[in-house]
Amino acid sequence: MGTEKANGVSKHGIASKIPAEAHPLSEEPTEIASNINYHAQFSPHFSPLKFEPEQAFYATAESVRDRLIQQWNETYLHFHEANPKQTYYLSMEYLQGRALTNAVGNLNIQDAYADALNKLGHQLEEVVEQEKDAALGNGGLGRLASCFLDSMATLNLPAWGYGLRYRHGLFKQLITKEGQAEVPEDWLEKFSPWEIVRHDVVFPVRFFGQVQVNPDGSRKWVDGEIIQALAYDVPIPGYKTKNTISLRLWEAKACATDFDLFQFNDGQYESSLQIHSRAQQICAVLYPGDATEGGKLLRLKQQFFLCSASLQDIIFRFKERKEGKTPLQWSEFPSKVAVQLNDTHPTLAIPELMRLLMDDEGLGWDEAWDVTTRAIAYTNHTVLPEALEKWSQSVMWKLLPRHMEIITEIDKRFVELIHSTRPDLEDKVNSMCILDNNPQKSVVCMANLCVVTSHTVNGVAQLHSDILTSELFADYVSIWPTKFQNKTNGITPRRWLRFCNPELSNIITKWLKTDEWVTNLDLLVNLRKFADNEDLQAEWAAAKMANKKRLAQYIHEITGVSIDPNSLFDIQVKRIHEYKRQLLNILGAIYMYKKLKEMSPEERSNATPRTIMIGGKAFATYTNAKRIVKLVNDVGSVVNTDPEVNNYLKIVFVPNYNVSVAEMLIPGSELSQHISTAGMEASGTSNMKFALNGCLVIGTLDGANVEIREEIGEDNFFLFGATADEVPKLRKDRENGLFKPDPRFEEAKEFIRSGAFGSYDYNPLLDSLEGNTGYGRGDYFLVGHDFPSYMDAQAKVDEAYKDQKKWLKMSILSTAGSGKFSSDRTIAQYAKEIWNIEECPDCRDEMI
Repeated sequence: MGTEKANGVSKHGIASKIPAEAHPLSEEPTEIASNINYHAQFSPHFSPLKFEPEQAFYATAESVRDRLIQQWNETYLHFHEANPKQTYYLSMEYLQGRALTNAVGNLNIQDAYADALNKLGHQLEEVVEQEKDAALGNGGLGRLASCFLDSMATLNLPAWGYGLRYRHGLFKQLITKEGQAEVPEDWLEKFSPWEIVRHDVVFPVRFFGQVQVNPDGSRKWVDGEIIQALAYDVPIPGYKTKNTISLRLWEAKACATDFDLFQFNDGQYESSLQIHSRAQQICAVLYPGDATEGGKLLRLKQQFFLCSASLQDIIFRFKERKEGKTPLQWSEFPSKVAVQLNDTHPTLAIPELMRLLMDDEGLGWDEAWDVTTRAIAYTNHTVLPEALEKWSQSVMWKLLPRHMEIITEIDKRFVELIHSTRPDLEDKVNSMCILDNNPQKSVVCMANLCVVTSHTVNGVAQLHSDILTSELFADYVSIWPTKFQNKTNGITPRRWLRFCNPELSNIITKWLKTDEWVTNLDLLVNLRKFADNEDLQAEWAAAKMANKKRLAQYIHEITGVSIDPNSLFDIQVKRIHEYKRQLLNILGAIYMYKKLKEMSPEERSNATPRTIMIGGKAFATYTNAKRIVKLVNDVGSVVNTDPEVNNYLKIVFVPNYNVSVAEMLIPGSELSQHISTAGMEASGTSNMKFALNGCLVIGTLDGANVEIREEIGEDNFFLFGATADEVPKLRKDRENGLFKPDPRFEEAKEFIRSGAFGSYDYNPLLDSLEGNTGYGRGDYFLVGHDFPSYMDAQAKVDEAYKDQKKWLKMSILSTAGSGKFSSDRTIAQYAKEIWNIEECPDCRDEMI
């Protein structure tokens, strides 16, 4: 039978000389191409007449998944046989990013897949662009969790991640003339080729109902509403290791029997599907609005759904484990299970584990408490009051009556402990207890529950941990001084340098004469001895320029703004929040613009050309954050079209910031702004990503900035602003009318009020910066106080950039000093100092 061909392509759109044959484990390009072809034809998701980039992506991903599944199965068979202690990481967010580049890179088959796709008429880079980011997270919390999973796999640690399978994410950000608009994420519009549904892993999760007291005094949670948790597994490969671990995501669904066929046939269509609708709501979006009681209930449902399904799964597998032929005893649970709570969102794992142990497994309170407190650890990620979750007791009693009984008992016993052992803390009880019974509040303090119960509490940067122990949790420290630790965050050097910045990575490998830095980031320190080398500087500059040109092209494609790769690329990308002070950034840009307008052409010719890029999402109900997004776009619209200055300054808002956008922005960056009010950012990890890629940082002594500055050298960091210990007094002075604003600060605000950037009413945003007049919040985030030192630091940036030899040396030293900030180091510390788990490599067949 003949085959129609066009340019070597069959009527099916696939290279005709490549047979459709399964070669799931091959590393030979021709056989890989056959395997991709096999999936295109025999795992079809599209009509057979096309093999365009989108179809090529899905077939390629399924080909890579073949290999991942094989390693994944072997990894968990090995864990089952070796029976080690395992870590279970519970997080409401995982900001994974695209998986294809990461997978072929970690498996060390990137070149083979590039060659295979060439044989099929495609480029790997083009195919990669077809993948949508998994919409499972929002910001640093979720990206940290994903970096941690990568490191757990790379370090051969026995571990699982647990999360929720959000269908629409937080939201996709669109920028209109009115500012930010939110539409649903569409990452699952077709399907994800990486996830595998586990139809045999389903657990019931109950809501509402009542507590039944049995004749023997035991208690049981009954009635209410039951939703099924169905597992979807996503494989997480380690770098150049067989170890492939799992991110298990839970999907909420109702049982088929919950469909009321009689009601449906009676025309009561909505009523017949009510429970199916309620199930779909649980995993519809990340962080649903909670201004209403319904919204609060839904958020709590999400959190409990994650905790209950995950703990049932953990317990199920624990009960399968044996030492020899003897089942494990419950007292051995903490020697086999380490549960890590990533912030306060999974706090309900505490009462749920107690409930499962007591009500389902028959343990007494003391035994269940011993098991729980030895198994669970807690990571705190914030000192912001609004992020230290407090839930209405009435809402909790309604949704989780049995858990409120347990929480009440935990609180009672803790208060008794203080009364009996620490009478000196009697006056602190109200602030330390779990239940705040003030009639005006009547809330459950989730962070307090975590601290009271967990065997270890850790902060995520040294400054943050110091604030936790000296201020936020100081009274608990006096009771349990050994409970508190610091674990400075880290980032995976695979995604955040090796894969997203291959030009710079190749230069580093060349000069270090090894690529072992990819798993031993401390080796980067050896770049210091070459920092003055002109050959290295020339190669470094060429790599940076290539990345800047790529970024300039991307910015033009998505915004229509043309930016000059020869200008200083100044970038701030993170969640839009007043404490992160994007407002300080844009006020500084406005002042720069005004001064440029006032200069003569001769004076302007001596200015350092700068392109300021700001990106991030403002939560849908956070009005001032959305005003900041609007202001950045309005200022950009004016500045970028002003022929007098637009050769010297451009301002661009980068829409829908996510991991894939970051992988474009960070390699092309030269200056990065990490300018939060000192003492308010727990750590930050984007600062680490920028520094690792040779970008210089302008920032305050906040979060991990403190340690970054120590590691890369004070001369390579542009420092400004108040320190954390100065902030309380400065706020008090502002309240008392003692603040005298810098004229530059007033000038920038008045320029906005003049209408220079349009007719939008920015007075509510500007009023939040007024402390002496009774308006707003009294500039709680100290934008006015830090503005003059911020502008002075920016002037130093301009001068430093003019000396490119000096700038390049600083850039090299930034990368050279970033070795501490590997998530491999962080996770190794968690494993040794909190989880007490060890590497468990499968050595039966070494990786080739």
